[in-house]
Amino acid sequence: MTTTTPSFRTLDVAECEALLSAHQVGRLAFSFRDRVDIEPIHYVYSEGWIYGRTSPGTKLRALTYDRLVAFEVDEVDALFSWRSVVVKGTLFVLAPEDDGPLSRVWEQAVFQLQRIVPAAFTAADPTPERTIIFRIQADQITGRQAIS
Repeated sequence: MTTTTPSFRTLDVAECEALLSAHQVGRLAFSFRDRVDIEPIHYVYSEGWIYGRTSPGTKLRALTYDRLVAFEVDEVDALFSWRSVVVKGTLFVLAPEDDGPLSRVWEQAVFQLQRIVPAAFTAADPTPERTIIFRIQADQITGRQAIS
C-alpha cells in the first residue's frame, strides 16, 4: 500500500465564498463568561453576510453580551481531502420594523432564508419557533484545504 503525504494550502477569498455559498449548515461558535459553545445552524451566505434564525433561549442571551462569533463550514471527502472555511465577525439580531432602512434589512434577511426554506415565516413554516433572525458580518474569512 502506498502512502501519500498530504499537502495543505490556503484558500483564497473567492474559494472561501464559494464554499460558504454551496452549503446551508455550519457551526456557530460563541462565548459567554468563561464558557465557549458551538452549535450547528442553518444559514445562507450572501454578499459578506451570514443569515440565520434561532429561537429565544440560552444562545441568544449569551450573544447579547458578546456579539463576536466564529462560524465554520467544512466539506470533507476523506481524512486528507477536505476544505474548511472560518468566518469571524459580529452578530447582529434583526427585528422587523414598520418603516425605514431596518425594515429593508429584515426583508432582505427573510428573502435570503427563504432561499433554503421557502416556507420560512409563512403559515407552513417547518420551524415556526425560530422567530429571531440574525446576521453575521464576515469581517475575516479564512480557509484551508488538505489534498492527498
